[in-house]
Amino acid sequence: MAQSTLSIRIDSDDKKEFEEFCDEAGLNVSVAINMYVKNVIRKRKLPFEVEADPFYSKQNMNRLVNAVADAKAGKNMTEHELIEVD
Repeated sequence: MAQSTLSIRIDSDDKKEFEEFCDEAGLNVSVAINMYVKNVIRKRKLPFEVEADPFYSKQNMNRLVNAVADAKAGKNMTEHELIEVD
């Protein structure tokens, strides 16, 4: 079986913690990543759920852009009194 190199970028702190986890589990990083890849290939899905954040939806982004434009133009602005909480 031919071998290939996979190069990724990762946060330095995450890399250190992952290496520590792998060491505690008796693995090295390469073996852990290969286990992940084999699992994805075998099951044809990621081993966790991936969802889009609704905050970044096109509809919400348009609403935010319009709200900023209104605020800059002084439109649709309502003044509220400050409510202090003890």
